[in-house]
Amino acid sequence: MVITFLLGGEEATQRFGAAFAALLQRGDLVTLSGDLGAGKSTLARAVIRALAGDETLDVPSPTFTLVQAYDDLPLPVTHADLYRIGMAEEVDELGFEQALEDGVLLVEWPQKAQGLLPPPQFAVALAHEGASRRLALRAEGEAAGRVRLLEGFS
Repeated sequence: MVITFLLGGEEATQRFGAAFAALLQRGDLVTLSGDLGAGKSTLARAVIRALAGDETLDVPSPTFTLVQAYDDLPLPVTHADLYRIGMAEEVDELGFEQALEDGVLLVEWPQKAQGLLPPPQFAVALAHEGASRRLALRAEGEAAGRVRLLEGFS
């Protein structure tokens, strides 16, 4: 199942992230794809802040650290950015299996892992569309049923 949304900018991306966060469950892998500046980090921050119940939570980009863990949330989240990895094999050292056992794993630039990630419950693709962003959300199986709750999002 794939549904698409036209998000009118950063604020709309943040609102979508908060609504999307309500669908997430322990063990969910969410991949975030798109060009630089497409809104992947904005969406990840909104999801993390919504799960924390704190819109002011400092959520630094894991671009240089590769992984940022939020273990103290009601639903723990690990946020990874694979943009800077040199070889796909480096993914094995990032602790993703444990992150999925403990909570939710958000992965930016999943294509850099070259097939080393399990199939995601949710695959998000973001693209610039004028001053807006087009978000395509793909989900399979049980996760697709959860996505239906977002169909009225605007």
